[in-house]
Amino acid sequence: MLKTIVLTGAGGVLCSAMAKALAKQGNKIAVLDLRKEAADKVANEIKDTGGEAIGVTANVLEKESLEKAKEVVNKAFGKVDILINGAGGNHPLGTTSNPFFAMEDLKNTTEGFKSFFDLDPKGIEFTFNLNFLGTLIPTQVFATDMVGREGCSILNISSMNAFTPLTKIPAYSGAKAAISNFTQWLAVHFSKVGIRVNALAPGFFLTDQNRTLLINEDGGLTQRGQQIIDQTPMNRYGTPDDLISATLFLCDGASAFVTGIVIPIDGGFAAYSGV
Repeated sequence: MLKTIVLTGAGGVLCSAMAKALAKQGNKIAVLDLRKEAADKVANEIKDTGGEAIGVTANVLEKESLEKAKEVVNKAFGKVDILINGAGGNHPLGTTSNPFFAMEDLKNTTEGFKSFFDLDPKGIEFTFNLNFLGTLIPTQVFATDMVGREGCSILNISSMNAFTPLTKIPAYSGAKAAISNFTQWLAVHFSKVGIRVNALAPGFFLTDQNRTLLINEDGGLTQRGQQIIDQTPMNRYGTPDDLISATLFLCDGASAFVTGIVIPIDGGFAAYSGV
């Protein structure tokens, strides 16, 4: 049965690819993004290939904004069957400059340098809010359509660093770990009313947010980018298409008895010890 599917953060590289793949199956797609022009661009691309989609502006941290978006979706497509919580990201104020703390960091006065002791609570708060509350609040709003109906589900976006935290990004790693935990909690909580809840945990995918951190202007890898490839047994970054099969599976009736799982899609990164 075809579904009405809402994706948050769907103006971005990864979730827009998921939206287009779900649209190809005939589903009705609501592309939500903070940037209306980004949402409309993806929706128009879907419509240009014969699919059904609308672009809707929404702030995942403001319940009123999401409720207005839900009204638009309900009017256009009816009740929501599937929610994909794709909005998320990091903040430089919650990121250390170096992977390991050194004694000389205490006296480092270089502009922009951040040791653990320089981390800004506001940056950490922003990261936790965007990722965790940006998953919880949309679920509060859109899951009201799903309660007691068959074939409804929620798909969250965690990260492989929820399993093992990466250096330099404590706030983002912690926030994604919270999403994995919340996915399991919510799967149990909604288990009696017909809503399945699962998550994807992407490894390293090139996006607008991380491209300059991993790729130099000349196309070569940065030092951190090379570390990632060296630690990834499949020896490449993920592409948006690498998320599609797992997304379709978890949104389909074929996974009717699957809930509370987090699927790593990381080219073997989390499995590799480095030896």
